[in-house]
Amino acid sequence: MDIILTTTLVITVIGIIVGAGLVFTSKKFYVEVDERETAVREVLPGNNCGACGYAGCDAMAAAIVKGEAPVNGCPVGGAPVAERIGAIMGTDAEAVERKVAFVRCKGSCEVTKNQGNYVGVQDCRNASLNGIRTADCDYGCLGLGSCVRICPENAIQIVDGVAVVNRFKCVGCGLCAKACPKGLIELIPESKRVAVQCRNKDKGPAVRKVCSAGCIGCMLCVRQCASDAIHVTDNLAQVDYEKCVQCGKCVEKCPAKVITAPVRPTV
Repeated sequence: MDIILTTTLVITVIGIIVGAGLVFTSKKFYVEVDERETAVREVLPGNNCGACGYAGCDAMAAAIVKGEAPVNGCPVGGAPVAERIGAIMGTDAEAVERKVAFVRCKGSCEVTKNQGNYVGVQDCRNASLNGIRTADCDYGCLGLGSCVRICPENAIQIVDGVAVVNRFKCVGCGLCAKACPKGLIELIPESKRVAVQCRNKDKGPAVRKVCSAGCIGCMLCVRQCASDAIHVTDNLAQVDYEKCVQCGKCVEKCPAKVITAPVRPTV
């Protein structure tokens, strides 16, 4: 009986000591959390995509409260989220338009020749590093779906060998753009519909040999634009989204029909 009592007493004393130690440690190393950080975190969309440049929404919220990141730093949330965070932080948020992903390749199976039935590892970066091409165009989409697998919103699919973005589902996180080894995916302002669906920088005749829907650098789009919003650089048309007024004249005149006007998202 004495052994049982002694053991119980020892265990109780140890428990009290450990408990006191935990209380002391928690008070000693307590880090006060700003209530605004919690409020900002609740406003952020919670994608944890890293598109803002931080490890996740928790890190982004902490950076905003510390003044290390702007209140409009979340590209996924756009203006609505920026305004709510601005109200929490007591500052005015500059208008930030949400962006959506756009694939700059129109090289489907109908307009370019397939080089064969590729049965290797279904990863675009691996194929690119090994010099593998699925079609004649060196600049074109490999169609192996790395962007599809990394998209958290299931907003991308491969159609006729080319990645296609559903602009209604895309949240503009930019993960697909980072995953594409060809640099074919870019983020464009949600309200802008005119975009060049090609990345081939070869001269016109060379482009025509590998793809009938590629930019040939003919300059017709440049001559049609009254806003000086489109230029041909390195044989490839480029749109200046800040200047573009969406008149659509370049879309109408492009002989290759490579300048497109995607449907503007409504949701």
